[in-house]
Amino acid sequence: MAVNTSPEAPLPVGEVSRLIGRWIDRLGAVWVEGQITQLSRRPGAGVVFLTLRDPSHDISVSVTCYRQVFDAVADVVGEGARVVVLAKPEWYAPRGQLSLRAAEIRPVGVGELLARLEQLKKSLAAEGLFAAGRKKALPFLPQLIGLVCGRASAAERDVLENARHRWPAVRFEVRNVPVQGAHAVPQVVQAVKELDARDDVDVIVVARGGGSVEDLLPFSDEELIRAVAACRTPVVSAIGHEPDTPLLDLVADLRASTPTDAAKKVVPDVGEELARARMLRDRGRRCAHALLEREERGLAHALARPVMEHPHRMLDEREEQMEALLGRARRTLGHLLDRAESELTHTHARVVALSPAATLRRGYAVLQKEDGHVVRDPAEVTDGEPLRARVAAGEFAVRVDVGGDE
Repeated sequence: MAVNTSPEAPLPVGEVSRLIGRWIDRLGAVWVEGQITQLSRRPGAGVVFLTLRDPSHDISVSVTCYRQVFDAVADVVGEGARVVVLAKPEWYAPRGQLSLRAAEIRPVGVGELLARLEQLKKSLAAEGLFAAGRKKALPFLPQLIGLVCGRASAAERDVLENARHRWPAVRFEVRNVPVQGAHAVPQVVQAVKELDARDDVDVIVVARGGGSVEDLLPFSDEELIRAVAACRTPVVSAIGHEPDTPLLDLVADLRASTPTDAAKKVVPDVGEELARARMLRDRGRRCAHALLEREERGLAHALARPVMEHPHRMLDEREEQMEALLGRARRTLGHLLDRAESELTHTHARVVALSPAATLRRGYAVLQKEDGHVVRDPAEVTDGEPLRARVAAGEFAVRVDVGGDE
């Protein structure tokens, strides 16, 4: 393919196709696994045409084989079957089309599929996609439910009828998609992502009726499992019947054994809720009545106590105690005052007896100079010096006479 070209010297289309075919011819045969989506067996034709698709991705490739190669497995292989093909790439130059020429076709057995699913289950579990801690709780009463199911399927009818029977006001946003076959996985994944992107969808239900292991394989696909694990909206898996356990059951936030069971688990029963409301109301009324009766009994018991029947009795008792204490206080205070008065009288008598006035009343006099100084020594006065003499009844003036009697 390494050729020199330019705008002035381009290669013809046929030459390019021939070079591509030459390069593809050098490729060896490979074993390819996929799902047959289209099968064409023209009567009398020696070649069988089929389309092999990757179940997890929207990728397909055309396969041709001789009739005798396909006839060897024609009884067990048809559209929708998973097969393993030994094929060599071929390039059809006139149309510029790549295809695979099958030399051998082998159907994938159920045992092999189950072994692969078990291996995928262990791998996803090791990543924590099935952990209980990451599962989200469903809302008590969803306003809008997203439903992913087959068109006009029994699963759709069971979910819608049972949900509306339980809660007539419930609303659904339905996405009808293929639930088996080659196109199931990408369309189910797209529907789940669309519903998860809507803010008004409260919960998503993925529902399908029962079927064989091969029919339920899309709901164990890794791409779908990872898409559900990434949802922010709670997802309910309602695939098949009770024994069916696709990997979607493990990654979903809630597993329902059947589509009918999903409707029962997602939507509350209006009759049951009304009965529960009545029961709670009656229980609350009984509790309120019991509380009132208990309080009434307590109040009656309190009112029957003597202190409540004769509330002034306690005041009367306290009044007597107060009067007794008051009389005691008065007597004590009177004793204290009497003793203080006696002590004061005694002290007053002593003070009077010892006072200078008492001495003067006994006939003594006190001589004072004009400046008020008391004369205690004859040497303190001079002849003719005026003095004042103080006696008990008053005072009078005197003069010093040194030559006479003092």
